[in-house]
Amino acid sequence: MKFVDEAPISVHAGKGGNGCLSFRREKYVPRGGPDGGDGGDGGSVVLVADPDLNTLVDYRYQRIFRAGNGEPGRGSNCRGRSAPDLVLPVPLGTTVLDADTGEIIGDLTRAGERLTVAKGGFHGLGNARFKSSVNRAPRRTTPGSEGESRNLRLELKLLADVGLLGLPNAGKSTLVQAVSAARPKIADYPFTTLVPQLGVVALEPHRSFVVADIPGVIEGAAEGAGLGIRFLRHLTRTRLLLHLVDLAPVEGDVVESVRMLQAELLRFSPTLAHRDIWLVFNKADLLPAAEARRRAADAVAALDWDAPWFLSSAAERDGTRALCEAIMNHLEALALEQAEHPEAARREADMQEAMQREARERIAWLRQRQTEAGAEDTGEDLGDDFDAEDDDEDDDGDATEVVYVR
Repeated sequence: MKFVDEAPISVHAGKGGNGCLSFRREKYVPRGGPDGGDGGDGGSVVLVADPDLNTLVDYRYQRIFRAGNGEPGRGSNCRGRSAPDLVLPVPLGTTVLDADTGEIIGDLTRAGERLTVAKGGFHGLGNARFKSSVNRAPRRTTPGSEGESRNLRLELKLLADVGLLGLPNAGKSTLVQAVSAARPKIADYPFTTLVPQLGVVALEPHRSFVVADIPGVIEGAAEGAGLGIRFLRHLTRTRLLLHLVDLAPVEGDVVESVRMLQAELLRFSPTLAHRDIWLVFNKADLLPAAEARRRAADAVAALDWDAPWFLSSAAERDGTRALCEAIMNHLEALALEQAEHPEAARREADMQEAMQREARERIAWLRQRQTEAGAEDTGEDLGDDFDAEDDDEDDDGDATEVVYVR
């Protein structure tokens, strides 16, 4: 299944039905009076969070959605039928924005949560509504009102507790496979992971968390190099970041690789860069135990790192249990703090909002740069229809479906 995490759509609610102008005409009933009924309400467009979906691919091609119109009223005080709402399912973690104003309309994070994005038109009134003691035969009706129309942008940010960062081939997918039942693609070449991967880490009954692995970030990613930084938006909902570092890189320096990725993260979102980040020195099995610990300690000292750090070998599953236990304890402590102190929960909400805003602004800036570069190469103004990431020919069926597995 193609993984799509952003989709522009246009939604149009239905128009309300017009009121009816009618008078009762029946044998032996003189002066029957007005009996025009009201129209029906127009259908609204509603988004609903569906836990069985994990991508916005359904909105990749069909992008215009219209709800039905309400039926007009009829005589004999018959009201027109109201149109049903148009319900559009979206994955959990979908943020809905007004594409014209940039306003955040809502965030769907709970199964079954509903959000009305376009309200249907109100029904018109029939002439029976306007009869009175001084107006026995009103000829006044009202038309149904128009439904709302909106241009929306849907953004999917996967719901995970822990996010994995690192250079390509740092062992992120191997770690996900080692600690969960997920089976991401693993190979000995860079950029094996092309889309985010999720796994559920279950330590014991009722103690589990979700970990997200995103494609590797390379130097210059903030400027669009490699796979770019588009997938970093999926880390804005996490509560902890793990920076995986290859302890025995083929080329480059351990300390410089950490500094480089931190710089790229800071350029993408300063708030995200100041999130809780732990260092995980991976591939310790490639070195003698004493040498691996010495390299890790030297890197921590050179970086002046004061946050937790761990030494592990995901391939051999060495050190992964202790890492997961520490993560679980940290997440439980955060949850307890937010439950007992409302100000902590407010700070977390403010941080989430800031991270998502900064991510959105950076990605929009990158898209604008790509649009301008494409227009310069072709000598044409590509306009708003150009999307550097929307290549319809790349859907070869090999893309990975994001699935929560235990």
